[in-house]
Amino acid sequence: MFQIIGIVLLFAMVFGSYILSGGKMAVITHSLPYEIMAIAGAGVAAFLISNSMTVVKGSLAGFGKSFAGPKWKAGDYRDLLSLLFLLTKTMKSKGVIALESHIEKPAESGIFSRFPRIMKDHFAVDFICDTLRMMTMNLEDPHQVEDAMEKQLDKHHHEHLEPAHALQNLADALPALGIVAAVLGVIKTMGSITEPPEVLGGMIGGALVGTFLGVFLAYGLVGPIASRLKAVVDEEGAFYRIIQAVLVAHLHGNAAQISVEIGRGSVPSGAQPSFLELEEALSSIPNEA
Repeated sequence: MFQIIGIVLLFAMVFGSYILSGGKMAVITHSLPYEIMAIAGAGVAAFLISNSMTVVKGSLAGFGKSFAGPKWKAGDYRDLLSLLFLLTKTMKSKGVIALESHIEKPAESGIFSRFPRIMKDHFAVDFICDTLRMMTMNLEDPHQVEDAMEKQLDKHHHEHLEPAHALQNLADALPALGIVAAVLGVIKTMGSITEPPEVLGGMIGGALVGTFLGVFLAYGLVGPIASRLKAVVDEEGAFYRIIQAVLVAHLHGNAAQISVEIGRGSVPSGAQPSFLELEEALSSIPNEA
């Protein structure tokens, strides 16, 4: 919602100030289709040249993500902490043998199936199961497990940030592409140097639209969208950091309740459940779970 409001304000303030100061939109609207073809077309071409198909698809999806915001809501963080509580409690009270059926076939697990939204995130489920599987293989050194988890998280986060970086690179290139379009307009103008001043003035104005459009798109639209996408990916990455915090705390010998409390401290402030809210969520879990 705020992104849409921002875009409306952007166009209203920029073009509104131009019109109120006496500027004529005819010059811009006449040149706009050709300048957009030159700048946006060149930008898309450069974007395709410099990125893989995976990044291109991720960037297209990133536009929607930047408007929709992080996929994890406050209830999802409570569910994650509850899931980790059940897993660590089972491992501590019943041993690793009791956990094997859950981590080998999470889709058939009575614990995982209680949290369908988390089950849809394959990385989260695999991350939990792979880490617990390492623990069942007697890898009980918290520092080794934490290091292995850190490498997985860094790889996952780096891959998911690639679309944001690609969009930022596009934003950085747009002002230069705007200059290219403007230079072509000046070349066209110089080829008509014998025209009267009023005609030359319109042609020069049209050429400058290219510079304006490149800067406007870069710093008004594409750059902010890239920044917003990066912020969304960073916040979503915090979800997986909670898994790391809880499982490493469990390896240090903490009780399940203490481990999830340590994980609660890593939840982003806007979605962080209070101590009492988390306690109520854990208390509402049936004993047979």
